[in-house]
Amino acid sequence: MQTTLLMIGKTDDDYLKKGMDIYAQRIPHYAPFDIKVIPDIKNSKNLSQEQQKSAEAQQFLSLIQPSDTVVLLDENGKMYTSRQFATYIDNAAIQGTKRLVFLIGGPYGFDKTIYDRANHKISLSPMTFSHQMVRLIFLEQLYRAHTIIRGLPYHHD
Repeated sequence: MQTTLLMIGKTDDDYLKKGMDIYAQRIPHYAPFDIKVIPDIKNSKNLSQEQQKSAEAQQFLSLIQPSDTVVLLDENGKMYTSRQFATYIDNAAIQGTKRLVFLIGGPYGFDKTIYDRANHKISLSPMTFSHQMVRLIFLEQLYRAHTIIRGLPYHHD
């Protein structure tokens, strides 16, 4: 199963980039994985929040195939423990999911068209994190899920 992370805009802080690189390089040892960065919307300062989300949605949708299982990282999504998330990933593979696509939106979240297209919503925490910080946290959890699935000693209960 191919896992893809789609996200809006480049990561600004070096410490986040370094952390993301560590996990982005580890994950492919366990499963096919890629990250696609959608460029920031040009002239976003001249757009309302709704216009910006709509423009981002068009870019997301251009990268999503009809057969993809789309999962939004969203504050109103279902919360999982790390083990439950590993089971979610494993079940997706067992069920024959060809491509599992996770989306991290911009600073204002997702447009309604993205919510309509999504198959699932996952929340990383009841706390709010910057959309840039979520990238690192999610990548670490995806790596952790793969180590749990394989019974490796990275995760401790």
